[in-house]
Amino acid sequence: MTLPWVLAVLSLLPLLDAQSPTCTNYTVPITNASLDQISGKWFYIASAYHYPEYKELASKFKASFFYMTPNHSEDTIWFREYSTIGDSCIYETGHLTIFRKNGTLLKYENGTRHFGHLMLPKDRRTFMLAAFPEDPLKMGLSFYADKPEVTPEQMEQFYEDLKCRGIKKSEVLYTDEKKDLCKPLERQHEEERKKEDKRAKTDTALD
Repeated sequence: MTLPWVLAVLSLLPLLDAQSPTCTNYTVPITNASLDQISGKWFYIASAYHYPEYKELASKFKASFFYMTPNHSEDTIWFREYSTIGDSCIYETGHLTIFRKNGTLLKYENGTRHFGHLMLPKDRRTFMLAAFPEDPLKMGLSFYADKPEVTPEQMEQFYEDLKCRGIKKSEVLYTDEKKDLCKPLERQHEEERKKEDKRAKTDTALD
């Protein structure tokens, strides 16, 4: 299943972004520092899409969180995602390809390429991904934070960026951490990793 935040195609920045200082820039090249900034655990907070396929997909997510581990030398990101869709927890892992110059992330799925423009607001506890920014009929924006509950100021930045791209606040689809069903699986995976690390340390000591 396509990640809710792996969206968009490579494109040019709309003129409106250059005119409004409140819009988060998403033509900034990706650096090691920006990769470090998005490393770790994130929560999918909300999104709004004009593209029907992405809009339909986003409507199915009740809750979602994920882990990202960038590899600077290989320009890839290893991800682990836990999504509550309907009455099920869907777990997915894989790699994203980083296009530093264009500021985009790429995921291949079922022979299809999905691009997303990385957007880093001033608040380092959040980030966004833009979808089809050159096409008003398809454009969209997704919003992520390092905690499942965001501040009014963080949410307002998301709303401002939606406005910059001609997307109405009424189009936003929100997630709800209270509906999350994936925490038990996450805990199971954490316990398994701890056991693997312990065995690895024991084997190293024996060598």
